[in-house]
Amino acid sequence: MLRNEITELLQIDYPIIQAPMAGGVTTPTLVAAVSNNGCLGMFGSGYLNAEQTREQIKEAKKLTSNHFGINLFVPTQFSQSIDEINQANLLLQPFREKLNIATGGTSNLPDYESASETFHEQIRVIIEERVPVCSFTFGIPSSEVIRELKQHNIIVIGTATTVDEAIEVEKCGMDMVVVQGCEAGGHRGNFLHDVKESQIGLMSLIPQVTDNVNIPVIAAGGIMDGRGLRASLCLGAKAVQMGTAFLTCQESGAHKLHKESIVHAGEDQAVLTRAFSGKWARGIKNIFITETQNHEAAFAQYPVQNTLTQNIRKAAAAQGNPEFMSLWSGQSPRLAKSQSVEELISRIVAELLKK
Repeated sequence: MLRNEITELLQIDYPIIQAPMAGGVTTPTLVAAVSNNGCLGMFGSGYLNAEQTREQIKEAKKLTSNHFGINLFVPTQFSQSIDEINQANLLLQPFREKLNIATGGTSNLPDYESASETFHEQIRVIIEERVPVCSFTFGIPSSEVIRELKQHNIIVIGTATTVDEAIEVEKCGMDMVVVQGCEAGGHRGNFLHDVKESQIGLMSLIPQVTDNVNIPVIAAGGIMDGRGLRASLCLGAKAVQMGTAFLTCQESGAHKLHKESIVHAGEDQAVLTRAFSGKWARGIKNIFITETQNHEAAFAQYPVQNTLTQNIRKAAAAQGNPEFMSLWSGQSPRLAKSQSVEELISRIVAELLKK
């Protein structure tokens, strides 16, 4: 049950992948700890530039000789009028006033061209540093990118939230697909369908995907222990990808208040919002989410909204105020624990092997 084609391809002992959580959670310490304990550690590098990506890779190499991977956000075209941006900024001003911070500027907003350039620079770094695994979310990269990575013997993994998306991941030549159930924390990885059409529970999604694709399936969304791993394997997945379970580990780079919010939350508090980034994501409900829920449609698109809220999130973290932080979490927070990576993995494996 522990060994299959994914463990062989990824050169890991157990069919467990640590989800690539961007924004400082997946530190070299966390990634290396996961890889050193027989699983696959993954960097969430979507918000980094090429040099920062290289630095993290080099740091991880000092801490582990085992395989680890990098996840990137696929850049997509977006357009936003200055009037729409100003309206979104105006809606955020009361929160800045509560935190006693300056008005958000609109001079350094992201654009597709620079995001695309950074993305391709990161691809070059991954190839140069010989990172063995590269995964993608928010879409599918070009056939040229996929071909180049595979020419350098890098395993390429896509993300899907529906059967159709999984089929597209396979068609483009990727080696594996992460199927993200609606229970998952953080940003939704949908790219063919609107988020409303991609809210499929993981236990329903796994067998439908495995019946329609031939590449190995990795299950993600709400999995926290050996029970979730066993269920996923029984339904046809070859491995699981776990985020929230690793986020609350001691080696995680998540803010202390973020970890505490998850550990003390109930399953009904993990809700969807697009107020923080402009893209739908699941996190622990707080004042920011509650007070913006009637204005979701008026906020800017991703990644513009993400930039507009950046000073709010940073100030809240610095002031120790979780009510205005993005507290990403899956739907199983009651199963989260404060523990080491080694303790988490050992417990999952023992639960899986228990008769």
